[in-house]
Amino acid sequence: MGSPPHDLPKPTTTAGRDALDALLRDPAGTVVALDFDGTLAEIVPDPDQARAHPGAVPALAALAPHVGSVAVITGRPAGVAVRYGGFAGVPGLERLTVLGHYGAERWDAVSGTVQAPAPHPGVAGVRAELPGFLDGIGAWHGTWIEEKGRSVAVHTRRAADPQLAFDSLREPLAELAARHGLIVEPGRAVLELRPPGMDKGVALAEYLAETGARSVLYAGDDLGDLAAFAAVEKLRSNGLPGLLVCSGSAEVVELAERADLVLDGPAAVVEFLAALAAAVG
Repeated sequence: MGSPPHDLPKPTTTAGRDALDALLRDPAGTVVALDFDGTLAEIVPDPDQARAHPGAVPALAALAPHVGSVAVITGRPAGVAVRYGGFAGVPGLERLTVLGHYGAERWDAVSGTVQAPAPHPGVAGVRAELPGFLDGIGAWHGTWIEEKGRSVAVHTRRAADPQLAFDSLREPLAELAARHGLIVEPGRAVLELRPPGMDKGVALAEYLAETGARSVLYAGDDLGDLAAFAAVEKLRSNGLPGLLVCSGSAEVVELAERADLVLDGPAAVVEFLAALAAAVG
């Protein structure tokens, strides 16, 4: 095995080093898959104000022509991620795919359109019940609801004690979700009520099978990315090289512990992608 170029950080695990070597040897066989919030964009108090790091699109546009495929896999609606990322109409990103709502929605740069199934009926039920539900359990103050179309999220980051609010809401919201046939997806100071059956691991595995990937790089920062990490770990056990990157955060220790490479947030992720583009270009 060779060594990565000097300006590329070295993974701390053997599996990660092997995967980076595979990517550098055969970039055309590699899928680069990335979370959005916390990985390509900084976490901000108001999710509607999140935007991709200024260097993200240039780095991806430099990298994408040299690898098999680039995909963004996010819990956001696909169209929102495209807008907040500034991904549409960018030279170099003509084959970009965005898998939104954990893979339930799909946008590709070729068509410029979003493909999606009919909404789960339970989302409308939760949407109608949630304001009164939060008020009834005394959890309205300091929390707020984000409408995501195919899911609904309750944020606690503005509460006096965000972690206490998060912990106290987790079980009641799980019960509410279950009554409507939904599940709760925990994140960084957010609990999302969404339909079951799809997660980032399922979305990533299906996309890799579709593209015929010979190796994969996945980067994420949050609890929802654990499913994608697990999917890569399973594929690695079957012989497919996979590099797991954590966009470092003290809020999600488990992700960092399972990563081959921990980077210090979106700025460092963008720097890594740019260095990767230079190495394979």
